[in-house]
Amino acid sequence: MAKQIKRKSATKRRPTKKKVFLSGKMIGVITTFFFLLIIVITMYHYRDALAYYFSFRSKHTIENTNATKAEEVRIFQVLKKHEKKVIGFDVSEYQGEINWEETKIVEDTFQLKFVFIRATAGKDKTDTHFRKNWKGSKENGLIRGAYHYYRPNENSIQQAANFINTVKLQKGDFPPVLDIENLPKTQSIDSLKVGLKRWLTKIEKHYNVKPIIYSGESYYKDFLAEEFKGYTFWIANYNFFVEDLKDHWTIWQFTEKGTVPGIEGPVDINIYNGTPKMLNYMLL
Repeated sequence: MAKQIKRKSATKRRPTKKKVFLSGKMIGVITTFFFLLIIVITMYHYRDALAYYFSFRSKHTIENTNATKAEEVRIFQVLKKHEKKVIGFDVSEYQGEINWEETKIVEDTFQLKFVFIRATAGKDKTDTHFRKNWKGSKENGLIRGAYHYYRPNENSIQQAANFINTVKLQKGDFPPVLDIENLPKTQSIDSLKVGLKRWLTKIEKHYNVKPIIYSGESYYKDFLAEEFKGYTFWIANYNFFVEDLKDHWTIWQFTEKGTVPGIEGPVDINIYNGTPKMLNYMLL
């Protein structure tokens, strides 16, 4: 019997996909489109700030700032977003003579309610303008606070005594402030923390109120957050892309390049993370 030969079924060939290549011209068009889209979105986001910058700035503001255009736009943007919060500033002898009768607004628009004034630094330094600034700010209706610039390599008890001998707080003032920004050169971090706690304890015992701690965001995260829980923090963060308060920032110093009438040169600007009523509970 003859063998039947099975025929192989013809395999179906899948149609080959044509590879699509974008020409250099097409890539350029797409890139340009997305670049312009980003510009349009950015301009819309900063529309109020840009309108202020190009139309409404006073002669004083234009002459009195060393901020870049982008920094000025950000300053206005942050203030606009928080205009219902309580806005303030801080000064030291580096601002020179201040005309306190004029320190009412910042960036021509936003009302100023409080000021922190440097009183002392280290174990023996008194800010040369403290007494004048302390008196002038009170007379012109600003809520005032005094801060001590802490020097890590100096005796903490002597530094506390320097502040106590200089600052007489009254009802309606902020609690005293410890400004810690630098790392020690001749002592360990653990020793620094011991010194900070001694300063805070002595100050709290004298004024019968828990002090506020001022520092930068990185310093806070690296050295203060864990061991100083329970304290009120005033945090400096100038990041251009940060426009909102964080929960642990009771007070946020968001720029060092604000413009305030009555003060020559740039000024640190701060926002209190709460309502005016909440702020009153914080005061002495």
